[in-house]
This record gives sequence, structure tokens and C-alpha cells, in this order.
Amino acid sequence: MANNFKNAKIDLTTTNATVLYACPSATTAVVKSILASEDSGNADTITVTLTDASAAVFSLFKVKAVGANATVELLTAPLVLEEGEILKATAATANRLHVVASLLEVS
Repeated sequence: MANNFKNAKIDLTTTNATVLYACPSATTAVVKSILASEDSGNADTITVTLTDASAAVFSLFKVKAVGANATVELLTAPLVLEEGEILKATAATANRLHVVASLLEVS
């Protein structure tokens, strides 16, 4: 069994749902942190979803506020992702938010 620490990062340049991380086959991922940072000087909101292997979408954070020039830790406990599951983030406004997830992949 291999353990690999990784990070996944995106700049939300659109208001479309954007893939932050997709759990590879034969792997379980433990997400330890999801940071959302606002860098334009304007408060914004973020939505984070989890899509499972059957394409069902689950809301993890719905319209979560991120203050102007602030960083928000979204997780208060680890989040486990199974093979084929996908984390996506959506910004209310383009070009304001960066998102970084820290995780451990176990394969």
C-alpha cells in the first residue's frame, strides 16, 4: 500500500464548476484541508460539491462566504474520497478565488 501526500489547486477564472481533484482508480484519498482565498479585494462566495462514481452530486459547501483578501479553511474534519469521486468548486464571481486542497492518497 502506497501513501502519497499531494495538493490540488485551482484558480477559479470562471463561474463554472471546476474540478479541484478527481480520486484515481484503486485509490482512496483523505482530504485534510480545503483553503479558499480571495485575492481581488472583493468578498465572494464559493460552492464545493462532491460527485460520486455514479454521477450523483452532493453539496459540501453551498454559497460559503469568503471575505475580501481573506482565506477560509472549509474543512473542520478530514473528508474521505473513494475511487472515481470528484471534488468541484464554483465561484460566484470569476477571477477572485484560489482554492488549494491538501490530501493523502492511499493506493
